[in-house]
Amino acid sequence: METHNNQSIANFAAIKTAIANNEEALLKELLADQAMPDLEKSYLMDLAGLSNDPAILKIIKDIPVEK
Repeated sequence: METHNNQSIANFAAIKTAIANNEEALLKELLADQAMPDLEKSYLMDLAGLSNDPAILKIIKDIPVEK
């Protein structure tokens, strides 16, 4: 379980970096149709809003929310 948590943390950090660097292709690859909790998605929306890149914002908006 700890390995999964470490991978999740590393993946989330990579997602944040891709958003900050406006790396659309990398962001799509890192997300790969995965769902995430609403709180994490909301945080990423706020982060993406700082750069005001419409493509990045759309990718984040399209992330499915975990149920």
